[in-house]
Amino acid sequence: MAQEKHYDIAVSAATQYLADQSDEATGRYVFAYTITIRNSGSVAAQLISRHWIITDAQGLVQEVRGLGVVGSQPLLRPGESFEYTSGASIATPVGTMRGAYQMVAEDGTRFEAAIPEFTLSVPRVLH
Repeated sequence: MAQEKHYDIAVSAATQYLADQSDEATGRYVFAYTITIRNSGSVAAQLISRHWIITDAQGLVQEVRGLGVVGSQPLLRPGESFEYTSGASIATPVGTMRGAYQMVAEDGTRFEAAIPEFTLSVPRVLH
């Protein structure tokens, strides 16, 4: 018999290069990313905080921690999703982001929802 997942948060990302906010001559590449967080589990859970690891092509790592996302700490009931858009700046045309959201379930259980690594890339830089 399959084990039901009580605490299951799925995270997906879409990215966009913001040429108008970037300054390639000075090594400033700005990206927008839209995150969709979906509660695929059977227990409501609230996003409390975030931890991002942003790495550029030279291996420079920025870590970002903070409460909520875009000023919100959304409560996701089973089957619900939350979407937001934010941004990041790196010093190279290509980089990656990954991390985790710290969640608290309705029953008091604390758990992490992994943010799978995704790529930040200026168009036509990667094949």
